Formats: sequence, structure tokens, C-alpha cells
Amino acid sequence: MRVHRSFAFVDLSGFTALTESEGDERAVDVLTAFRALLRDICARRGVRIAKWLGDGVMLVCVTTRPLLETVLELHYVVTVVAGPVETVSIRSGITSGEVILMEGDDYVGHCVNVASRLCDLAGAGEALAAPSVMEDLPSWGVAVKETPVALRGVEKPVPASSIAMALAEHDVLHDPICGLPLTHDTAEEIAHDVSGSVILFCSAGCVDTWRRRPARTGSI
Repeated sequence: MRVHRSFAFVDLSGFTALTESEGDERAVDVLTAFRALLRDICARRGVRIAKWLGDGVMLVCVTTRPLLETVLELHYVVTVVAGPVETVSIRSGITSGEVILMEGDDYVGHCVNVASRLCDLAGAGEALAAPSVMEDLPSWGVAVKETPVALRGVEKPVPASSIAMALAEHDVLHDPICGLPLTHDTAEEIAHDVSGSVILFCSAGCVDTWRRRPARTGSI
């Protein structure tokens, strides 16, 4: 069956060096923390973990926006918040397109290969996105640069955008659900609590979660 899906591959860059320098037990601790973080973000944003690939992962989503949000949040948390060991970082590749769905849980198609290849070509800490997903970049995401990349089996270089979270130094508020730092310019949704204070959200999903919280005292 042919379907349209969005895919991301995420890899722990430097994982092999970590096992050598700090031992297998430390490497397992880092990998466990990475998987727990990713499970939390994916569950909150409605993205499916298609398969674990050793020190990497393949993600899939019916729509593109939640997948981009997941990758951007993951990179932000790992790079800015968590402060992982210096020898380890993450890199990602994201694309979308038509694929063949086999046996209900496996995907075969050119765009899957492109996402995997973009992940391989990304630098440490970098997320490379294909042109097919860029129109779904959230307002708090930014294209840092565009670089033509040579993909195995593709005749001409493919333009790929290095994406990241848009960060500001002033007038920053944190989404109360995911904790991402936002401004009025980058927020997808704006609300007010009962005292009239502004609350910024990165997505409609976070707004919905906030509305449903049992302990919520404010209102839109």
C-alpha cells in the first residue's frame, strides 16, 4: 500500500568513542537517557518511534509539523538543556514523501533513504531537512543555512536546510508544558491565565494539554 509519511533518522554521534573512552556502562547510561527523553517527546507530540537502530532511531509521522517539532525540541534539550558528555552529540535527517507500507510496520521508498542519508551527512549537533518539509517548519524553528548535498544514488546535489530552534535573549517565556523558550514572535499560540499574565505555547497540542490539566487555574 502506498502512503504519504514524514521520516526522521536521529543518531548519537560519537557513541563509539564514548564506549572506548568511558566504558560500556557509561555508554549504556547515555543511550538509556537519550531513549527516555525521545520517548517522552514523541509521546507528547504524537510521533511514532518506528524502530531503534542501536545508537540511533527512525521516527515516522503522518504529518510533518509534529515530526519537525520533535526533532527541534530534541536537539534543543540535548544541546542546551541537558549538556551531554562532550564526546556525544546528536545529528538528524528529515524528509517526507510517498512510500510503500509493507506488512503494516515497515516503509520502503526513496524518501526513507534520503532521510537516512541526510542524517549520515549532518554534522555533530546538526539537523538537516529536505525541501519537502520546510513549509511545515514551526514559527520557533529557523533555517540556519542551506547546503547542496550529494546523496548516494541521486544524480544532482539536493538542497538541504540546517534547522534549529530560534532563540532570543530578551522577552522570553517558557511553554508551561514542554518548557521551550519562546517570544511573542516565535510562539504558535498565546493565552492568558486568570491574573492576565501572558502564556506562550509552541503548538496547539501544548495549549490543549494545558487546558486539560486538572490543576489549571487560568483560562484562555
